[in-house]
Amino acid sequence: MKTLVLFYSTYGHVWKLAEAIAEGARQVPGNDVIVKRVPETLPKEVLDKTGATGAQQAFAHVPVVTPAELVEYDAIIFGTPTRYGNLCGQMQSFMDSTGGLWATGALVGKVGGAFVSTATQHGGQEETLRAFHTELLHHGFIIVGLPYAWQGQMGHEEVTGGTPYGASTVAGGQGERQPSKNELEGARFQGRHTAEIAQKVAAK
Repeated sequence: MKTLVLFYSTYGHVWKLAEAIAEGARQVPGNDVIVKRVPETLPKEVLDKTGATGAQQAFAHVPVVTPAELVEYDAIIFGTPTRYGNLCGQMQSFMDSTGGLWATGALVGKVGGAFVSTATQHGGQEETLRAFHTELLHHGFIIVGLPYAWQGQMGHEEVTGGTPYGASTVAGGQGERQPSKNELEGARFQGRHTAEIAQKVAAK
């Protein structure tokens, strides 16, 4: 079985969640887990001005995916920052490039899910996840979220991401907050849970 964790990250928050998702998915025996990123669409001068160039060096070694590769995987878990309650432009551009796969039904029956980062606690995490789910449904994915079996999303003692639609983190208005222990644990749970579901689907 093969699982792809596919992400876009501006300052590294989504990348850290992606690494935790992959860590959880690797806990399922026989699962070959690959982490990749979607192509950057912003010009270098914009990335330089926003401070993203330096931050992205931390995961510059992660290979860039092509749409054709998606057919190779049993499960794909997508990660994106939130932009006004929706996918970031880079991830949306990549999803827009998968029209050929949609036309042939190449992704129908695959297991998928999503995870996100927002600047603020109420910055559109669930809205973005549900928007992503809509796109996955058009491709025929079997959607897996982050069930309440993971109790980390039940507490109210601290500011934390984590929704039944998928793992998430709160980055702060300046990107100053890193994913917390609780948020990373939620990501690991989602990665493991998604891989377990994909394994059951593949066995049928």
